[in-house]
Amino acid sequence: MEANEQHILEILIGAGLINEEFAGRIIEKIEETGDRVIDAITDSGLVTRMEMIETLASHQGMEAIHLDPDTLDPMILGMVPPDIARRFRAVPVSHRDNTLHIAISDPFDVDTLDSLRFALKDVDVEPVVAAQVEIDAAIKQFYAEDGEIDRMFGDMTEAVLDISGDGPANMFDDQGSVTEDDAPIIKLVSLIIMEAFRNRASDIHIEPMERELRVRYRIDGVLHKVESPPKRLQAAIVQRLKIMSNMQIAEKRIPQDGRIQINVMGRDLDLRVSTIPATHGESVVMRILDKEALQLGLPQLGFYTDDQGTFERMIGLSDGILLVTGPTGSGKTTTLYACLNEINKPDRKIITVEDPVEYQMSGINQVHVRSDIGLTFSAVLRSMLRQAPNIIMIGEIRDLETAEIAVNASLTGHLVFSTLHTNDAPSAVTRLTDIGVKPFLVASSLRAAIAQRLVRKICEKCKEPHAVTDQENHLLGPLAAQLSGAELYEGAGCDDCSFTGYKGRQGLFEIFVVNEEVQHMIYEQIPSAGLRTKARELGMRTLREDGLRKVIAGSTTLAEVFRVTLGDAS
Repeated sequence: MEANEQHILEILIGAGLINEEFAGRIIEKIEETGDRVIDAITDSGLVTRMEMIETLASHQGMEAIHLDPDTLDPMILGMVPPDIARRFRAVPVSHRDNTLHIAISDPFDVDTLDSLRFALKDVDVEPVVAAQVEIDAAIKQFYAEDGEIDRMFGDMTEAVLDISGDGPANMFDDQGSVTEDDAPIIKLVSLIIMEAFRNRASDIHIEPMERELRVRYRIDGVLHKVESPPKRLQAAIVQRLKIMSNMQIAEKRIPQDGRIQINVMGRDLDLRVSTIPATHGESVVMRILDKEALQLGLPQLGFYTDDQGTFERMIGLSDGILLVTGPTGSGKTTTLYACLNEINKPDRKIITVEDPVEYQMSGINQVHVRSDIGLTFSAVLRSMLRQAPNIIMIGEIRDLETAEIAVNASLTGHLVFSTLHTNDAPSAVTRLTDIGVKPFLVASSLRAAIAQRLVRKICEKCKEPHAVTDQENHLLGPLAAQLSGAELYEGAGCDDCSFTGYKGRQGLFEIFVVNEEVQHMIYEQIPSAGLRTKARELGMRTLREDGLRKVIAGSTTLAEVFRVTLGDAS
């Protein structure tokens, strides 16, 4: 019999709940059956489980509670990952003043308390005591048995959707205020956001179909369908999101944009919300903007040492234009913000003009474009130069007027960051001249263009060797020789990566540096193919070549590199 259990018997005897003779019989039973002392005493019927819990908790200076699953908040539950809840058989019940109260069954289990405090070091952990059977029931109901994201709702949906009446039609009054009956919808919307963040999603898509309300999360660039709420709750969910993002809830005929600021699991998140009217109702997309992503260093973005050195030299210049190119969703904005974070010093004034402002950063003046009132990119840029900034970031160069102001700013001593939509880095030159910028201005102002793509990283938990196939060799062509002797890997799929074989993403980069020789070629209006050839001679790696370096390093797969560099033949 363990010392802890002997101590429990002594406390119960001291409290008068049992006598020594009864304790002796309990010890004999434990030695025969291997039961826990609390279970053995409860089975006897002499003392109730709650009486024992209250006595033991009081002895340790803790609070004893009855754990009612209907009172648990999904947002609070999300502060403890499922694996920790299951491993330590503990459930969070409340969160106040950065203190997380967690229900445990054994108030004497110091090791479990220490482990919980270490695992949840972002908050102060305060234990409360509840019956183990109640804790286990809550874990079974609220935490999925495995890591598959499409099972995350399960019984929880039923727990938070106890809605009576004729449906959601009357859940919001004429002013859009929240009534007592709205609590289940509030919980459900919070759950959707919380689970998206917990599963590392970058976007939440809530899409009305003919017979269902489809919810999908974009995780590592790929959409995953999850178990969705009932179709009858569609209007209430959309209205709740509109209220949270300060949209007009009565307006359903035109697209709207908004923003939600929320704290999830101790992290401050910005959600950029967009609605658009579709055939079967309003479709909602929420872009999750995690401010901690801005703290990423260049190596975490995917830069290797040599490319990082080149990039740091570029962002350290005093003037000129630095462009980041790539398709939508390729991480251009994250890279730009990581640059701004790197050079955000007290002796520099930084102004950004964006549509919309994606991340809100301290120490930086950020302007949100509003075309409806005449606050366009070009209008803001003209006024911005009178603010005497050192560094300017333009969300995207879209037209000649914006491009010309950016060029003029760079030629008058400002460092300008911006993005373009091109397939590779040298094509940025062609894109600017196609917009209407004079070639000699491009040659004088452009310092570098960086093409970027995102590839998924192999899950480290299920990583295993992979042999190159004949088809992959054929697709690689002359580059196949670079893989000679290299050991490649792929993910087999496990709980940790939701059986995808991938977890997280990193960038592939193609850095096109404009030196004097390239400047002359731009001035001579040499096509982008010629610029690309010259850049390769000067040492530029293509996106596919950078991808192969990361394949050889074991961080991604050939399939991923092929997926994002399909148009890059070399």
